[in-house]
Amino acid sequence: MGGNSMTRDAGTFITLEGGEGSGKSTQLRALHDALQDAGKQVVCTREPGGSEGAEQIRALLVEGGADRWDAMTELLLLLAARRDHLRRLIIPALARGAWVLCDRFSDSTLAYQGAAGGLGRAPIEALSTLALGEDSPKPDLTLILDLPVAEGLARAQGRGGAEQRFEGRELAFHEKLRAAFCEIAEAEPARCAVIDAAPPPDSVSAAIRATVRDRLGA
Repeated sequence: MGGNSMTRDAGTFITLEGGEGSGKSTQLRALHDALQDAGKQVVCTREPGGSEGAEQIRALLVEGGADRWDAMTELLLLLAARRDHLRRLIIPALARGAWVLCDRFSDSTLAYQGAAGGLGRAPIEALSTLALGEDSPKPDLTLILDLPVAEGLARAQGRGGAEQRFEGRELAFHEKLRAAFCEIAEAEPARCAVIDAAPPPDSVSAAIRATVRDRLGA
């Protein structure tokens, strides 16, 4: 695999997106178990992160003060992490026919740095093409977990831990995030499905399984 070329093969790529506290990590584990029970080869990963180098970049992005980086610096760090993640984990897994489940991917970049961070879509798409190549893998299905902002932040703040940098942003930032994810879903209905994340986790898991069955036949 030379230069910027990034190709995929027979696998299936599903991403989970949403604001803070929407339950992506919980639902990713539940979907992993359901697909594995159905006999699928499943790989779970996350962004930023997913490979050794990308996990080191993750710490820069999600720890520290809310004003540690501006949106463009965040974008450059994210693309460095995504390039390593794709080349070392996602593309090899897809090439061997695995189902790859990723907690956040490129839609989070459009929402966080593009909409809420003020960069807009154009610079993100231009730099992504430069960093990742035009043939970079795209998700077959994106599940957008939607939740009122106040409820999501209350859940996220209950987690604790060092990864609180984005939770510390003002409420308006998080409202822009929610709106951006909804706009992405409306613009690409064939790829995206909005899942109501307010019900109990088991109910959300059931809705996700039904969506995966309907969209991908699994």
